Amino acid sequence: MRRLLIVDDHAGFRASAAQLLASEGFEIVGEADSGVRALRCARDLAPEVVLLDVGLPDFDGFEVAERLAQLDPAPAVVLTSSREHTDFASLIRGSSARGFIPKSELSGSRIEALL
Repeated sequence: MRRLLIVDDHAGFRASAAQLLASEGFEIVGEADSGVRALRCARDLAPEVVLLDVGLPDFDGFEVAERLAQLDPAPAVVLTSSREHTDFASLIRGSSARGFIPKSELSGSRIEALL
């Protein structure tokens, strides 16, 4: 069972993602609604995977992903957004994230495929 942290500024998405991914075998170790909280939770909870929204109120997901990559051990980061992959393609390629999944296509198997 993979330990997963969900980072998104919409409580409804965090709740639905947590329910979906828990039912697909992930252990949801925490949730965060901002980049600052994401970094704090990642340090405190040591998740294996961080599902990270691109659009956060304080830092964008790409900045948070780079900061998460500096942790030891660094979690695998999977970016997500309600927007399409093509909107962020060059930023995704240049990031330390494992990949991107549109929110509408989120599933445990999609996350596993990126890991």
